[in-house]
Amino acid sequence: MTAQNHMRSPSSSRGGSEVPQTNEFVVAALYKFAQIADPSLEQSKLFECGSRANLLGTLLVAKEGINGTVCGSTDGVQQLVSYIRQHSSFHDTVIKYSFAPQKTFYRWKVKLKKEIVTMGIPDTDPQKIVGSYVKPEDWNALITDPDVLVVDTRNDYEIAIGTFAHAVSPETKTFREFPAWGQQLASQPEHKRPKKLAMFCTGGIRCEKATSYMKSLGFNDVFHLEGGILKYLETIPQEESLWEGECFVFDQRVSVQHGLEPGSFDMCHACRMPLASEDLQLDSYQEGISCKYCINNNSTSQKERFAQRQKQVQLAQKRQEQHIGPSHTKKTP
Repeated sequence: MTAQNHMRSPSSSRGGSEVPQTNEFVVAALYKFAQIADPSLEQSKLFECGSRANLLGTLLVAKEGINGTVCGSTDGVQQLVSYIRQHSSFHDTVIKYSFAPQKTFYRWKVKLKKEIVTMGIPDTDPQKIVGSYVKPEDWNALITDPDVLVVDTRNDYEIAIGTFAHAVSPETKTFREFPAWGQQLASQPEHKRPKKLAMFCTGGIRCEKATSYMKSLGFNDVFHLEGGILKYLETIPQEESLWEGECFVFDQRVSVQHGLEPGSFDMCHACRMPLASEDLQLDSYQEGISCKYCINNNSTSQKERFAQRQKQVQLAQKRQEQHIGPSHTKKTP
């Protein structure tokens, strides 16, 4: 079981000195759509702030805002949060906190991007037009309305391990493919178009941008789940939940269940696809090298490189050291 499998449930906070006091590592997830006049300058400032605070993780910076997840001590994360709270563009950013007994990332990166979540439609701006936020407590009533089309804005490999009952999948491999699906829906005759759209994603950023795009196509009644699936799973009791399966997450947990308890999926660290326990028993699965999804897609040289990396991981484990790279420790049943 990896370090992040022990993470406690996050909470959302606003305000001043807000980072919870703990002897564990604090993991802070955040995003904010905001106008950034000089993203390159902001990149430098954020990198310097995180370096001084000994943070790990990745932040993305673009003209449209910031997005990312970081890990560090309480004091270290507080330094970054204090910077954000004093920033005219980021001061009201919602930050979700969770805790881990070990480091959850290996490096500190601040990357300059064209978009903080890549859709590829430059005119889409959630700061100008966006759907209506729906709190987790009100989500069930919305998605059981027969006039509502429920849309999962995540990618196909995420949807494959869990989604809301009766949700529609755009069948995308990347979020960049979502606009084509939206255009197809918008091109339908008026009598066939859904009256309302309810959209959701893991943490909120993709569905927020997706609602902005769908409204630009002429859909008026567009809603999205505030805080995303993770907030829903944290908030809604399992006996009242309409969620089916597990939720894929982009870290070493791979997936989470209700209450944000660790899920049952592992990950192929060659192609980063989620793997069920039965997938690990297939001949195609070689730890750190291949799985059923990528065994026929990677070249011989790639497999050799993955094999060498896996060897270094195993040697580091024998020395009781942390290898700088993805964890390949299998989950315990």
